[in-house]
Amino acid sequence: MDFAGPDARELATDMSDSLWQAVKKSISDNTRYHLRDYRLARLSGGNINQAWHLSDREKQYFVKTNRGDLLYMFEAERAGLEEIHQSQAIRVPEVIGCGAVANHSFIVMEFLEIGGIADDSLLAHQLASMHRCTRDQFGFHIDNTIGSTAQINTNDESWVEFWRTQRLGFQLDLAVKNRLDREMIARGEALSEVVAQFFSSYRPVASLLHGDLWSGNWGADNGGNPIIFDPACYYGDHEADLAMMELFGQPGRRFFDAYDEVFSIDAGYTTRRDLYNLYHILNHANLFGGHYSSSARNLIDKLLAAV
Repeated sequence: MDFAGPDARELATDMSDSLWQAVKKSISDNTRYHLRDYRLARLSGGNINQAWHLSDREKQYFVKTNRGDLLYMFEAERAGLEEIHQSQAIRVPEVIGCGAVANHSFIVMEFLEIGGIADDSLLAHQLASMHRCTRDQFGFHIDNTIGSTAQINTNDESWVEFWRTQRLGFQLDLAVKNRLDREMIARGEALSEVVAQFFSSYRPVASLLHGDLWSGNWGADNGGNPIIFDPACYYGDHEADLAMMELFGQPGRRFFDAYDEVFSIDAGYTTRRDLYNLYHILNHANLFGGHYSSSARNLIDKLLAAV
């Protein structure tokens, strides 16, 4: 990709110069490297933040920006990336810094060339190793977002209660506020009452999760080494990440066979997969409306029939 072009201040005419001075200062404060004659190019992709490639003749960085009052989103993303990095299981972008100035917030990361095809077995083994990083409680030390929706991560010793209240219940409450299909909501509330039945013979452990692992949030470098990014981290059932990978993408049989070698996949996964993906379908219904509401109702009916 060719990032040559005019000076950053010419390309970023819609952004304040104070923002880029703050970004430069964050880089120098955290790395002791001082950008000179820097260039900036807008990157495509994503509908929540603005993405930029910032570089000079020696270094390059990936920067995301948004409104100043949304700094908490970048701070939560930083916490998730650092948690995954500490697992030493799979590569994530290194965070350089984040901050806010005037009406803008930002996060600065290393720039990774993502364009290769991930080796399915390697991705599976590394993701399973990340999921093998566990703790005693479900949740996370910071709330974050799933898309642009708040995601509450209050610690709970019970996975059933965590999922019932902080995932399914939270989305159903939003559906009420957004005046979505009342019958769908009523059926969802009925499902909430019987969630425990999906775990009668299965006891999840609190695994480190990416939290938003659809196909657009994993990739590979040119050598095929897996990279995951844009997390919505928390500690939960490892099946929730696997389910999301199948919702908007399909990692394939080779991936699942390799994953099972490191972290066994329970026979009941295919049923709970729908339960976990209902959370994301409800979130899309709350964000975008349209056919997602009917998709959520169909999924709820399928789950109720399986009880």
